[in-house]
Amino acid sequence: MSRFIKASVALLGMAALSAAVAAPPYANVGRAATDKEVAAWDIDVRPDFKGLPKGSGSVKKGMEVWEGKCASCHGTFGESNEVFTPIVGGTTADDIKTGKVAALRGNSQPQRTTMMKVPTVSTLWDYINRAMPWTAPKSLSTEEVYAVTAYILNMAEVLPEDFTLSDQNIAQVQAMMPNRNGMTTAHGMWDVKGKADVRSAACMSNCGKDIKVRSELPASARNVHGDLSAQNRTFGAIRGVDTTRPAVDTPLAGKPRAVPAAPVAAAAPAPAARPGGLALAKANACMACHGVSNKIVGPALSDIAAKYKGDASAAARLAAKVKGGSAGAWGPVPMPAQAHLKDADIAVMVEWILGGAK
Repeated sequence: MSRFIKASVALLGMAALSAAVAAPPYANVGRAATDKEVAAWDIDVRPDFKGLPKGSGSVKKGMEVWEGKCASCHGTFGESNEVFTPIVGGTTADDIKTGKVAALRGNSQPQRTTMMKVPTVSTLWDYINRAMPWTAPKSLSTEEVYAVTAYILNMAEVLPEDFTLSDQNIAQVQAMMPNRNGMTTAHGMWDVKGKADVRSAACMSNCGKDIKVRSELPASARNVHGDLSAQNRTFGAIRGVDTTRPAVDTPLAGKPRAVPAAPVAAAAPAPAARPGGLALAKANACMACHGVSNKIVGPALSDIAAKYKGDASAAARLAAKVKGGSAGAWGPVPMPAQAHLKDADIAVMVEWILGGAK
């Protein structure tokens, strides 16, 4: 009798499993991605160059794009400014021959640069394509991405100044990357059969039951850089924490947790009324560098209003600076040109700023 019961239970389990596998999708949960959505997401370029679009770009063209859209953040020669890490430097002709950057094994280079670490040229191409420039990601053409990649490699003395990078010769360029042999894949993060990165015997054993917060941001430092949720780029739906609001007490070890910013609503038809200055400043990523009443990378907008108070010509001058870029007025970090903005939108933002940025 017991064998019969066990067999019946096994058959019922198999039937339930088959039903679960054959069950239709959940109702009202998700939908199939459209071809356009898949095409927008599927832009990655692998180290074997699968996914790389056909095209080309010269070092000369790359220098033009760099000076107009990249140098304001990354420096004229890739040395960066006081905000971003240098891209070029720390590599030698011997590194290009060996494929391993010698400076990574010592302290001869005070700061590790992008070209010292990156092993694949596809990584440079892919990141520039999907994330640059900072204020307008995915706005570069295929030719511009090839050209900027070529110019970076020229500044790193990997490519000559008369070189044109293309999908036809990029594999040969890969063979000259200074750190191409510096990446190891013999570990669990890359190969499921590789050894784990963490080998400590104490890891993940005898874990404590009580959660104790050992480090946290003090309330006095919470809002020193303004509202972090307003300082993200407009591309994508992820926003940071609204640090202008106090933390909320929760049961997590009796410690306050950050208040998440309000979820970003799905895109809706534009309202009939023109957006105000603050809305336009947020939509165009101005708040990534400027706080309303505090300095971030650039000056506080309220400080700009105070500086130009009573100046009748200020609106036209500020509009020209926004459109064409500016440098030296508020420090060493230049403001990149915002040539893509409409003149009418710039006028609204400038009027709002000069009115006190309220």
